[in-house]
Amino acid sequence: MRLAKHLAHAGLASRRAAEAIVGQGRVAVDGDVVTDPARDVDGSEAITVDGRPLRAAPGERVVYALHKPAGVVSTAHDTHGRRTVVDLVPGAGGHRLYPVGRLDADTTGLLLLTDDGDLAHHLTHPRFEVAKTYRARVGGGPVSDRALARLREGVDLDDGRTAPARVRRLGPGRLELILREGRKRQVRRMCEAVGHPVLELRRVAFGPLALGDLPPGAARRLTEEEVERLRAAAATPGGGSGRRAPRGRRPPR
Repeated sequence: MRLAKHLAHAGLASRRAAEAIVGQGRVAVDGDVVTDPARDVDGSEAITVDGRPLRAAPGERVVYALHKPAGVVSTAHDTHGRRTVVDLVPGAGGHRLYPVGRLDADTTGLLLLTDDGDLAHHLTHPRFEVAKTYRARVGGGPVSDRALARLREGVDLDDGRTAPARVRRLGPGRLELILREGRKRQVRRMCEAVGHPVLELRRVAFGPLALGDLPPGAARRLTEEEVERLRAAAATPGGGSGRRAPRGRRPPR
């Protein structure tokens, strides 16, 4: 992750302001002053700003689950004045929240928001293979076994071949897909590539956390137990199955 992005996720300032702070020589990484905001960090480094440690006490970090409705953009700020996912979490108690990954504007479902940059990095970095589960309604007629096989084996897209996905039919024109990578609009592009354009798309689970019965547009703060389950899922490659739901709930059918 870029240093400026890591500082922004940690709640120091906006991304642009963080870039300026780095450029002014106010940030040190493992004791060395860094002036390049694009310096790569993984969250394990000792980072100080103006001589003070960046990392706050663990209890000060928060994670929220949001049921993102359609038409809301997955960013902290939008230059076009559109409603953002952060706008839907007004009671964050002064925490500077950022979305963990993104859902495109038309996609609904589970999105995580946090001020914990380390956790966000581990949940989204391809190396940790945290699973995301989606339910899609697709066009193009009945989904053939051949189309399912292509999705399961990996699909050639313009940015390379995708990793194999876990896919199953839920009914006529309905699929469940579990991915362990997070390319831009990946589910839509994969389904389009096998002849079944996505008509509706919803994410129903992120690692061990399920959307459950959270209403569209609503958000809730995760419990310490749920956060620890997310940390465990992101601790080792392939740790998040996307199958288990918190508090004994299963993803909605």
